[in-house]
This record gives sequence, structure tokens and C-alpha cells, in this order.
Amino acid sequence: MAEGPIDFHRRASEWFASNVTLIGDGQWQDATPCTEWDVRALVHHLVSEQRWLPPLLAGRTIAEVGDGLDGDLLGDDPKGSWRSATDEALAAVGATAGDRIVHLSYGDVPADHYVNEVATDLLIHGWDLARAIGADERMDRELVDGVYAGVKDHVRELKASGMFGPDVTPPPGSDRQTELLAIFGRVA
Repeated sequence: MAEGPIDFHRRASEWFASNVTLIGDGQWQDATPCTEWDVRALVHHLVSEQRWLPPLLAGRTIAEVGDGLDGDLLGDDPKGSWRSATDEALAAVGATAGDRIVHLSYGDVPADHYVNEVATDLLIHGWDLARAIGADERMDRELVDGVYAGVKDHVRELKASGMFGPDVTPPPGSDRQTELLAIFGRVA
């Protein structure tokens, strides 16, 4: 797997970015595997996650950030918005000590946990974006193996949260990427 949360976040950001750069002008309203989001909404979701990293890693609470990250974060330049949000997130992640506590909506967690959570989202949603725009869907095998190892024993809890899509059973003999995507409710 990645060497740690900083490396994982960087590599997952690069994967998502590689797909953002491939979005054609006419693809922003295309459907994604996340049925409630089109391509623009999916990219917006990840820009939002990247934008939340700096203030939360700096110790601010969600209440302190308030509505400062509400609304359209993509504007007229979605790809530029992605780049700037990611540059700021990478800097914040790189500067954050792993023992810092982050105050999230569901409780206080170590910064490394939060960074891993965002990086996992970048990895899985990177596949969603690749699927939506017809790009190469092969994910970084090392990252896939690492995330799979971290979630395989928690499938029941993940599914119970209702945040990871429908139950999907991968075909027998599936590769690790297909198995991981199934855990997150995706059919590869």
C-alpha cells in the first residue's frame, strides 16, 4: 500500500486528477455510477472534500467553517477549481502531524484516519469518473490492495451505513479491484 496517509492521499488525488483532465466539454452532465450525481456533481463532491481538508486539519470545527464551503465550488473553471483545491489539500495534508485530532460530524478522529477516508473516496470516485467518461478504469493496484485490506473485515458495517450503494456480489474469481468496488456498491 501507500507509505502512509500523506502518500495515499497524494496518489489517490493524482488518480482522480488524471480523470478530471480527460473530461470533455460535453461530458459534465453525463451520468456516473453514483446515480444521484452527474460528472459535474461528482467532481464538485471531491473538490468539496479537498477544500474541507485544510481547515479541518488546522483544527477548525465544522461549525467554525460554517457555510464558507457551501454553494458552487466549481464555477466557470471546474478543472481549475479541482487543481487549486487539490494543491491546497496536498499542502495541508503534507504539513499535518499524524497525531492531530480532527473534529468531524460523527466525532473526533485522528488526522490520519480522516486523510485515509478522503483518499479512499478519491480512489473509488476516481473509478466512478473513469467509468462515466470512458477512461481507463484500472486503479493503482497497491492502493486497491491496501484499501481492501482495511475494509474487508468491515463490510457489514459499511453496508449498514447506507452510504456505499447497493449490495453487489462480485463474480467468482474476480480480481481485487472488482471485489473492492463491490464492497462500495459498484459493478465493475
